[in-house]
Amino acid sequence: MSWTVYILRTASGRLYTGITTDLARRFAEHRVARGPRGGKPRGARSLRGDAPRSIAYAEPQPDRGRATRREAAIKRLSRAAKLALIDGAGRGRRGPRSAAARGTGR
Repeated sequence: MSWTVYILRTASGRLYTGITTDLARRFAEHRVARGPRGGKPRGARSLRGDAPRSIAYAEPQPDRGRATRREAAIKRLSRAAKLALIDGAGRGRRGPRSAAARGTGR
């Protein structure tokens, strides 16, 4: 089963990072306030009241373990580094190469 690490951009401009096996389904879950038949909400609690507007970045991973580790690494990045990662993806690159962008610099 293939996993995807993703970054969403919200209505207020915040960035949200997560993992999933079905990006389209997960994006739809984040956008819907309630689950099927008015049940429990399916999206992330931190996105309630700040709806996701777009998928800013997506990176495939071969398994859940690698996806989880990559998600954690992205979450440790500064906002500027995340924006550089998103910008680099738009130019066909995987992301920035500097230590600061990877969150490993001092």
